[in-house]
Amino acid sequence: MATMTRRSGSQQGFEQLLEYIGEHLDFESGFYNDAYMDRRITARMRRTDTDSYRAYRRLLERDDGEREELLDSLSINVTGFFRNPDAWDGLRSVLRDLTGQNRQVDVWSAPSADGREPYSVAMLALDDPEIDADRIDILGTDINHEILRTARAGVYETSKTTDIADELEPLSEIEPYVDRDGNAFAVRDGVKDMVSFEQHDLIRGDPKGTFDLILCRNLLIYIDSAYKVPIFETIEGSLRDGGHLMIGMTETIPTEMRDTFEAADKQHRIYRKR
Repeated sequence: MATMTRRSGSQQGFEQLLEYIGEHLDFESGFYNDAYMDRRITARMRRTDTDSYRAYRRLLERDDGEREELLDSLSINVTGFFRNPDAWDGLRSVLRDLTGQNRQVDVWSAPSADGREPYSVAMLALDDPEIDADRIDILGTDINHEILRTARAGVYETSKTTDIADELEPLSEIEPYVDRDGNAFAVRDGVKDMVSFEQHDLIRGDPKGTFDLILCRNLLIYIDSAYKVPIFETIEGSLRDGGHLMIGMTETIPTEMRDTFEAADKQHRIYRKR
């Protein structure tokens, strides 16, 4: 539908819709590439049986509920426990090394979406006898305050598109870390105690402390190239010298920041701040 709509001469309608979203929904659409915005918007258009950008803008003007639905859709919340399982082998080695230095280890997951990534870090640490989980503190941040409520609750359900049990397969066993009740999986307090959550804008927000490890995975693929450097500047300002950064398996460090980060484990997209 998106392709048909754009080809039918409605580029102006698309741009006017983005302008409306920026002015009235307080969402900075310019940070994200047009392809991402188009996919999320047209998905809502299909659900509301709306056949043009102009018609959808008129719907937003009169429907508070649809404005909330669109904002939720635009928030990047594609996540899962142990997403890209192979990458976690590299992360395991980093956590072993860091906790082996007999000091506090601070980890930041940004954006954390519904919390499954930072909880995965905690579970990995608790599940590996060579990682001293008592030394690890994890912060999860996201721009979407509603999804942070889900993260703090720590309850997830298997659905047609998400099999929580499959996501947790990298663990030796799941019972110490989650309580299962049918299709519902509730993160146990021992895991939740390792993780805290805050609202934070990774593009416009200030750096947050000095971390030993930052996970910024599968965000950059949605971001307009002009705003990737500000993200990495925030990361650089939040990472101690020699600290580690992990990005998504299909992502790369911007050219402007390649003197700041060196590959520590290129296969698993783990870098070290010089």
